[in-house]
Amino acid sequence: MYAFLSNLSFCDICFTSTTVPKMLLNIYVQNKTITYDGCLAQIHFFILFGELVIFLLSVMAYDWYMAICHPLHYMVIMNPWLCGMVLLTFWILSVLDSLFWVLLILRLSFCSNMEIHHFFCEINQVVQLACLDTLYKIIKTYLTTGLMGIISFSGILYSYSQIISFILKITSTRGKYKAFSTCGSHLSIVFLFYGTGLGVYFSLASTHNSNASTTASVIYTVVTPMLNPFIYSLRNKDIKRALKHLFSTVPSNE
Repeated sequence: MYAFLSNLSFCDICFTSTTVPKMLLNIYVQNKTITYDGCLAQIHFFILFGELVIFLLSVMAYDWYMAICHPLHYMVIMNPWLCGMVLLTFWILSVLDSLFWVLLILRLSFCSNMEIHHFFCEINQVVQLACLDTLYKIIKTYLTTGLMGIISFSGILYSYSQIISFILKITSTRGKYKAFSTCGSHLSIVFLFYGTGLGVYFSLASTHNSNASTTASVIYTVVTPMLNPFIYSLRNKDIKRALKHLFSTVPSNE
């Protein structure tokens, strides 16, 4: 779990760094423009680290499933070699998919209107500007972009369905509470990230320019990565113990 959390923390930092610095710069200089190359770079890294977060959330759900439902087999199945191979596979898939989208956009021809009603170059907004048939835009944007999210989310739902089924069989109230509290932090992040992210990508085309779509994008691109360290650290006994030891050893100025 710590290996997955460290990768999740790194991806959260990179994920927000693709959008927030440019957004703050636009607000500061009052110039809401971005170059074509900058837009492509933003799309590449946004998809790269966004999909890594999706993959990590899914494998962390499976990790909770193994820890709660099969604790005796946990160390055998979730061994360091397997975790390393899973992380390497996720990185390769994310890089390939992000490059695919950049190459696809390079082949598109855009109309005269190049105004994106968003605070960053989101893939569905950019594809909507292309001089293509509307059905083609929908198929390319929603089916292809959402495919990874749907597969990962399905895996998360399966893992938690097994976890809930197992927890309900526990007779001890304390045992149920301990099992639920173990995966509660991850489950809250999953609902917050997927609820807003999928809501943006599968909303109707008429709502893309609405404030609701922008607000949802802010939640899953800025708010959720910001909350991850607090949610996971404050619920972790080892981190609480380390912080308590740190503050208890700081010398007083009095």
